[in-house]
Amino acid sequence: MKIDTVLFDLDGTLVNTNDLILASFKHTINHYMPEKAESFDITPYIGQPLIEIFESIDKEKAHEMLQMYRKHNAENHDLLIKEYDGVYEAVKQLKEQGLKLAVVTNKVHEMARRGLQATRLDPFFDVVVGFDDVSRGKPHAEPIMKALKSLDATPESALMVGDSQFDVQAGKNAGTYTACVGWSLKKNEIIQQLNPDYVVHHMSEVVEIVGVKQR
Repeated sequence: MKIDTVLFDLDGTLVNTNDLILASFKHTINHYMPEKAESFDITPYIGQPLIEIFESIDKEKAHEMLQMYRKHNAENHDLLIKEYDGVYEAVKQLKEQGLKLAVVTNKVHEMARRGLQATRLDPFFDVVVGFDDVSRGKPHAEPIMKALKSLDATPESALMVGDSQFDVQAGKNAGTYTACVGWSLKKNEIIQQLNPDYVVHHMSEVVEIVGVKQR
């Protein structure tokens, strides 16, 4: 089955938001539990819906913490995000080749669009599925199935590309091909536990994978 559809996670995959995410978490944790601010490690939570993260930290104050995080994140968004090398060129090439493209993220829709606009990727994505567009976020299959339906695509012809176990597991749950990006902070864990179909160390490799699968 050839691949005619590519679904991308956003944070940590298409857009380098590591500094932004870390700063927003530190700002929030420092306010609510300053004794943990310096030692707090975001790595285990990468890719997980924010509300679930804050509920695991402090269930009673989770929604307060979420609002503070989002306020800091929005205010510092354009200042702290960065582009990954080769992402723009690869996504542009996929679009020009006629691939169906979508972003499937556990980020809220508005902020996902803002990230795409800031990194010039927005014109390539007609479909964006955010956490607030579905009832269950990744690793559930629902966000991927929603994107595929919007693109009139099938799981068997789609590739899900992401940087967390939630991305790969969601792809597997939906029945797509899966790829983990080599710049993921959790790459080794994902490979060992989930065995994605591909590991890509530069986004141009996604173009190569699609090309091979179309032959």
